[in-house]
Amino acid sequence: MEMQQLISAAWQDRELLKEMKYAEAVRAVIEETDKGRLRVASPQGEDWVVNEWVKQAILLYFSIQPMQTWTIDPFEFHDKMILKSNYKELGVRAVPHAVARYGAFVGRNVVLMPSYVNIGAYVDEGSMVDTWATVGSCAQIGKGVHLSGGVGIGGVLEPLQASPVIVEDGCFIGSRCIVVEGVRVEKEAVLGANVVLTQSTKIIDVSGTEPVEYRGRVPARSVVIPGSYKKQFPAGEYSVSCALIIGKRKPSTDLKTSLNDALRDFNVAV
Repeated sequence: MEMQQLISAAWQDRELLKEMKYAEAVRAVIEETDKGRLRVASPQGEDWVVNEWVKQAILLYFSIQPMQTWTIDPFEFHDKMILKSNYKELGVRAVPHAVARYGAFVGRNVVLMPSYVNIGAYVDEGSMVDTWATVGSCAQIGKGVHLSGGVGIGGVLEPLQASPVIVEDGCFIGSRCIVVEGVRVEKEAVLGANVVLTQSTKIIDVSGTEPVEYRGRVPARSVVIPGSYKKQFPAGEYSVSCALIIGKRKPSTDLKTSLNDALRDFNVAV
């Protein structure tokens, strides 16, 4: 509570950051997010609550961190943010050139292929961040999630009131998918390759006799592929991208099944 009050005060008056106790409060919050004891967004029952003051602390951290140069021959870096370390002690497999910034939490048995995890993100136990996948600032990734090659999970720091992307436990996100703007992918959902989800993307369940439309949320255990629908514009009718829910993961499906196996149940190749 004291940290929250100090952060809120410094957010209203940046001059306070010149005082040691406020700067130290900011650094303490980043240490807590790095260790997973504080999160930008936390599950509460069936919902998620965004902790705005933690996002404020992350933004304030950029203000108090000096630029610095370090080298890993023959590479050179010049930045404000240091990187995570001690992967062996954390129980994390980090393959060169995996990069995770200090202030991001990475749980035990996570595998980081050559990938990027930004400050404020939370990657829970047993998840895979595959080659060239990115986990943006403050994104929340659950347990046993597979982010396939080239997946882009959007980050969010500003505007402050914006919600982070949330990918819940057991999800499989196919190659080159993009999930941004605070979209929530609920437990054990499967996204086929190249699905793009924003807050304005229509997510249409076509598995029944009538379409059911969602926005900003993929229901649990849904199997989703890219789609399109016709929309009339002043210049004529054109196809607009959407996402199609073609069914649900079967209860008998192993949570570690491949994307192709999940899609094969519905005779769809992606």
